[in-house]
Amino acid sequence: MSEYRIYQVKDAIAYVRAVEKLGDEVTLQGEEIGDGNLNQVFRVCSPGESHGFIVKQALPYIRCIGESWPLTRDRARIEAQILLRHGEVCPAHTVAVRHYDPALSVMLLEDLSDHRVWRQALLEDQIFPEAAAQLGRYLARVHYHSSAFHLDYQAQQAAMADFANPELMAITEAVIFVDPFRYHERNNVEPLIRHEAEQLWADAELKIKVARLKHDFRTKGEALLHGDLHTGSVMVAPGKLKVIDAEFGGYGPMGFDVGVMFANLLLNFCSQPGRHSTITGQRVQQLRLEEIRALWGSFRDEFVALAAHSADPALAEPGYVQALLRQVWRDALGYAGCEMIRRTIGIAHVADLDGIDDPIRRAACQRQALALGSRLIMEAEQLNGTALDLLLQQAIAGG
Repeated sequence: MSEYRIYQVKDAIAYVRAVEKLGDEVTLQGEEIGDGNLNQVFRVCSPGESHGFIVKQALPYIRCIGESWPLTRDRARIEAQILLRHGEVCPAHTVAVRHYDPALSVMLLEDLSDHRVWRQALLEDQIFPEAAAQLGRYLARVHYHSSAFHLDYQAQQAAMADFANPELMAITEAVIFVDPFRYHERNNVEPLIRHEAEQLWADAELKIKVARLKHDFRTKGEALLHGDLHTGSVMVAPGKLKVIDAEFGGYGPMGFDVGVMFANLLLNFCSQPGRHSTITGQRVQQLRLEEIRALWGSFRDEFVALAAHSADPALAEPGYVQALLRQVWRDALGYAGCEMIRRTIGIAHVADLDGIDDPIRRAACQRQALALGSRLIMEAEQLNGTALDLLLQQAIAGG
């Protein structure tokens, strides 16, 4: 068995050569391409080739912080297993895992060099009209096939044990549901919105709603989640979409994955007045609204179609799946609100807002993100699809 070591480029090349059984006559070159917070990532290919291999290795600490914040390498096993499981039921939209080495906490992944990170595409106003609907179908398929609609009791309990991910899901709890709603040294609050942050920290009613969402996140194991499904963990190309980076996954409420993606589209929505003229910004905001509709619509329709074949007679009862999806929608709005707030004043921001050059315009967009996030949390029980449309249309009209 190999002994763990932190990979250099030469190690990534040797790993590809060994796994793919490539002889010395095949020339390989590599480069580090990772820009994430946790891991290191290499791309290995032959000179002149447009496609090669991606090597991803988990470090024994959080990369963006360093050795002062140690982190289990077992997250590589969790991620590989989740991607493999999701790939079984939705191969068209899950990055392929070619090999996993548990001792080295390293995996060999499909090269998506012909795709773009969706966040970057959105920031450059590139339109991928099928992406949101594709993502909704991905979520429906991976959630359904890991849920009680598809698995019997014993199988689901076994899956919950197999995919237990306490260390990383505890980080999710802290950075999404706890730190942003109080003063904490990990928070990153710009001075121009300090007042709004302090008002939020003092809002007892809001924090009670957040406590319920946090409690459900820990206790409502409905499906195997991706766990960190934002626009930076989705790769897009014309007519194609692939989901990557599932190390924060585990069992939890379906609305969490849906809500986190809603939030990241809404953060881009909120950034538009700081990025564009009024007319252009409103046009792009309408696109984000259409993507949210498409994501939810495809998720709902695909899940209903799959649930019609459930072998569980109780869950197949007419009308039950619709009632469940109404609760998933409400959960999603609440989780979206938490994600919007944490990405604005918590430890990990998004380029959509932070990339706005003018500090006054940036602060205005951040205030809108905080206000909209708070409303989603507080009004999730009342906001159906029509009401959410109206709320966002009012935000567009108000700039």
